[in-house]
Amino acid sequence: MAETVTNWAGNITYTAKEVWRPRTVDELRALLPGCERTVRVLGSGHSFNTVADPGPEGVLLSLAGLPAEIDVDTAARTVRVGGGVRYAELARRVHAHGLALGNMASLPHISVAGSVATGTHGSGVTNGSLASAVREVEVLMADGRRGRIGPDDHRYGGAVTSLGALGVVVALTLELEPAYEVEQHVFTELPLDVLDEETFETVMAAAYSVSLFTDWRAPGFRQVWLKRRTDQPLPDFPWAAPATEKKHPVPGMPAVNCTEQFGVPGPWHERLPHFRPDHVPSSGAELQSEYLMAREHAVPALRALDALRESLAPVVQTCEVRTVAADEQWLSPAYGRDSVAVHFTWVADTAAVLPVVRRVEAALDAFAPRPHWGKVFTTPPRTLRERYPRLWDFGQLIRPADPSGMFTNAFLREMLGL
Repeated sequence: MAETVTNWAGNITYTAKEVWRPRTVDELRALLPGCERTVRVLGSGHSFNTVADPGPEGVLLSLAGLPAEIDVDTAARTVRVGGGVRYAELARRVHAHGLALGNMASLPHISVAGSVATGTHGSGVTNGSLASAVREVEVLMADGRRGRIGPDDHRYGGAVTSLGALGVVVALTLELEPAYEVEQHVFTELPLDVLDEETFETVMAAAYSVSLFTDWRAPGFRQVWLKRRTDQPLPDFPWAAPATEKKHPVPGMPAVNCTEQFGVPGPWHERLPHFRPDHVPSSGAELQSEYLMAREHAVPALRALDALRESLAPVVQTCEVRTVAADEQWLSPAYGRDSVAVHFTWVADTAAVLPVVRRVEAALDAFAPRPHWGKVFTTPPRTLRERYPRLWDFGQLIRPADPSGMFTNAFLREMLGL
């Protein structure tokens, strides 16, 4: 009987016939040549759709048993990190060498390789997606060869945010910078009607990383989280009042799960994420969706969502608005455009959520939203393909590297036409 494996949220049960858990890269390399089944890497399981599902005859590949390689080069200011390592562990090791990542996602619990492969990001008008820090990808191809792809390689634009279609990423080299400290300031009740295009840009540039939160039960935003680097000016934020108690992005959830607030300075990796690595991330029982649009459309997009409050409020736990600087990864939702990202944490009820997801997508359609690859979305494949101008180039990269389609599952065939 096949082993039962689910994703983090429990809304996806993988249909794989077999689960591989190699202990070394050499062991993994020996498994690939001649394999006639679909192979998909599990990562930390923090996807909410079937992007990682190999299908009933396929193989689910866990890298958790591989050595947790974290090799810091202090002279070059880089770190080489194994494919199964998560951000929390990486950040602690990097910080111990007096160095830092330029940004982190809200959850430090997720794997590095899986995050960059799906276009995951943090926030900040000058901060690119997590893939922007990658300087080299080490990937095992279908024939067992080990390829190294960096920015000078013509394949680089498709190799980092590759959805696992190029091969198995066994290591990444990331760019680092000197360690820094961050303060987190939380404000409450930012009115939506004060946000015109200019004010939105000013608000989102008020600190190194800025997040807006709402439950769509009333106009405007219930919380604003500013993460200020202590080597940058103190933010002036006249649009909302400072919080008087510690906050959680999801109303009713315990704030002890969240990183330190009230302007208490601390190491970058203990402030840039919203959640502590040793506590429950987000709410736990949830579904998620996210859409990235050109930042110039931020205000009309938010007003379009405000018009859906009656539909959104019953199924939204929280909605977060962030900014992401443009990057050069062909399949990144932020490819080629400075973006605004609208993230929904839904209740854990697929039947109730999907109709509202469709309404959200219809409301945002005029702004050409690109959904996060690992979240819940219903965007038609044809529409999705039209929003990625380098999709043909991606196909040209994948086909010769994996002629039998070992790493291409039903999700990728449907969405990308691979």
